[in-house]
Amino acid sequence: MSHSVIIGLGQTGLSCARFLASKGEHFAIADTRFNPPGLTEFELEFPHIELWLGPLDAGPLCDASQLIVSPGISISEPAIARALDAGVPVIGDVELFIREVSTPIVAITGSNAKSTVTSLVAHMAVKAGIDVGAGGNIGLPVLDLLSEGEKELYVLELSSFQLETTHSLRAKVATILNLSADHLDRYPDMLEYGLAKQRIYTGCETAVINRDDDATQPVHEFKSNLVSFGLNRPEAGQFGLLTWGGGVWLAEGDKALISVDEIALTGRHGQINALSALALGQGAGLPMDAMLAALKDFKGLDHRCQLIQTHNGVRFIDDSKGTNVGATVAALNGLAGEGKIVLIAGGDGKAAVFDELAAPIAKHCRGVVLIGRDANLIADVLSADIPVYKVGSMDEAVHKAVALAQNGDQVLLSPACASWDMFKSYIARGQAFVSAVKGICSAS
Repeated sequence: MSHSVIIGLGQTGLSCARFLASKGEHFAIADTRFNPPGLTEFELEFPHIELWLGPLDAGPLCDASQLIVSPGISISEPAIARALDAGVPVIGDVELFIREVSTPIVAITGSNAKSTVTSLVAHMAVKAGIDVGAGGNIGLPVLDLLSEGEKELYVLELSSFQLETTHSLRAKVATILNLSADHLDRYPDMLEYGLAKQRIYTGCETAVINRDDDATQPVHEFKSNLVSFGLNRPEAGQFGLLTWGGGVWLAEGDKALISVDEIALTGRHGQINALSALALGQGAGLPMDAMLAALKDFKGLDHRCQLIQTHNGVRFIDDSKGTNVGATVAALNGLAGEGKIVLIAGGDGKAAVFDELAAPIAKHCRGVVLIGRDANLIADVLSADIPVYKVGSMDEAVHKAVALAQNGDQVLLSPACASWDMFKSYIARGQAFVSAVKGICSAS
């Protein structure tokens, strides 16, 4: 009997199981962990479905009609690789979703800012009165969107891991927002990481690229429409910044659209996110007036360069989602010019090299407070002119940062690392920062 094998339980695996069950399809499920998340829920909901826990066995995988691999599991796992060699199709939940819907898709990837831009484009669609669904890597598995009935537009945040197992995307509009070192514990080098991201452009009608990042341009033969965004003056049909009437404006070509003072997103990183969203929204056919209205009240997402509090002239900013070097560099550059920065960084570096932090830290920082497993690796690349302190907890880090900061400065949590060595997630890390900040501010 033909059957699928879902590899990886958790949120994505459960969504795949429910989808296949709704179709009356036969399947089994495997997970390399002996006690994966969602196990109790799965056993209650699917008591008669075969479940294999522990190291993957290539034999049953090679006998499957297809493997549906969760993004947390590499398709280079030996048992999966053997199944691939045996001709077994390997797909993911995004591929299942794409085969199910005919609605236009906005597809968004990148090393940084993809959740913010995905949420912003979805907000623009809501402003335009469009029934929109947003999901993917942003938190809601794409297959769960199907329970709401087919939408008029889907906006999907897609990770490189999800794109590896997606073969027929053909988005209405697609983008790689930026590319910087990340997930080098999973990819052998930046080339392979970038090629995984490039899959988002396959068959798309319009590709939106970042003029300031050559790695976002399609590397394969590309015959579709190409639109760019960047922080310089744009050419006709492109998006960028325009100095006009004594102010700075988001613009399309020579047409000023909205003053940067009117948009809720702040700093240069906010401006680049707004410009990319305008380019994507235009590619999806969203009306400009609705998109501009959305920019006026979209304040961004939690733990992404989020202003927590101002106390004694010091601004406290939570960028716990800054889980790689590129994100922290963008945060430092985006917040520059508003006083010096005291940076809190460190954690699980995912095999990254931290050299690119040295220049912006030397330029913008008053001091650096380091936590986590790879604190020494970060300290090793920094200039001897920058005060560096290593501490053992978030509370200690915030107290030390407050001691260093002067009136007009900013205390920025932007770790350039994953959180797993000290916290359950980047959200838990951000919450620890916010709690420590509020504790200090209320005590003084």
